[in-house]
Amino acid sequence: MSTLKTSVPKASIISDFKEITKIRLSVSVVFSALAGYLLGAVNVDVQTLILLAFGGYFMVGASNAFNQIIEKDLDALMDRTKNRPVPAGRMSVTTAFIIATIFTVAGIVTLYVINPRTAMYGAISIFLYTCVYTPLKTKTPLAVFVGAIPGAIPFMLGWVAARNDFGIEPGTLFALQFFWQFPHFWAIGWFLFDDYKKGGFFMLPTRKRDKGTAVQTIMYTIWTILISIVPVFGVTGDLKLSIVAAVIVFLLGLVMLYFAFELFKKRTAKAAKQLMLSSVSYITLLQIVYVVDKFLR
Repeated sequence: MSTLKTSVPKASIISDFKEITKIRLSVSVVFSALAGYLLGAVNVDVQTLILLAFGGYFMVGASNAFNQIIEKDLDALMDRTKNRPVPAGRMSVTTAFIIATIFTVAGIVTLYVINPRTAMYGAISIFLYTCVYTPLKTKTPLAVFVGAIPGAIPFMLGWVAARNDFGIEPGTLFALQFFWQFPHFWAIGWFLFDDYKKGGFFMLPTRKRDKGTAVQTIMYTIWTILISIVPVFGVTGDLKLSIVAAVIVFLLGLVMLYFAFELFKKRTAKAAKQLMLSSVSYITLLQIVYVVDKFLR
């Protein structure tokens, strides 16, 4: 008589900690926040940069940990998420909750040390991502709209950390990253459509991989490109952009737009993945160009 032996996948504590806080995503968010700070800073303060980096990481880590607690049963159904620490059984819900709570408190306190407004926007980000975006993901494609709000906060959060004020400048940074997220996440929702479907998530605006979704992806890409060059016209206060930098940013946007049109023409998972990768390159390079342009002007 044979016995069936089951084994729980093993991973180091450090690996699980990285997974529960989504360290790669957290690093990209921190990069965005630091870019916003450098754009807003009159005099760069290293201590503030360090606080913003840690506060940003805590903020995103908390949101992701809460998200994985709430979606643990759904994560277990999808190939891309079933090996996460909680659904795989390597980490208890209690442990994940403790991490999320500690990160929430640490994030808000750290950002508060910079200034209260920065802490407030950080808290709003955690709340919207955890309490509004996450529950809506199985209810309506409008969840992407809600999720784009906390997703757009980091870029403008850096400016608020530098100036302790919210005006046209951080508002422009927010709008830029807000509209960018639609083609980015719809591309992800397209090439992971079948896997998302297993968990009951329908992230595409029409709930289908069709022309309607592709057209909306193109439109939001165009809006992103237009907003990205607005600072060159001198209407965004202290947020400025030289003509050379504006041309570079515009060309970067055209590359992303090219892949959006490719998705419209081909409507394949491969085309969607290419758009996703181009969108990541676009937002990263755009932020670098913005910062370099400020210090070279």
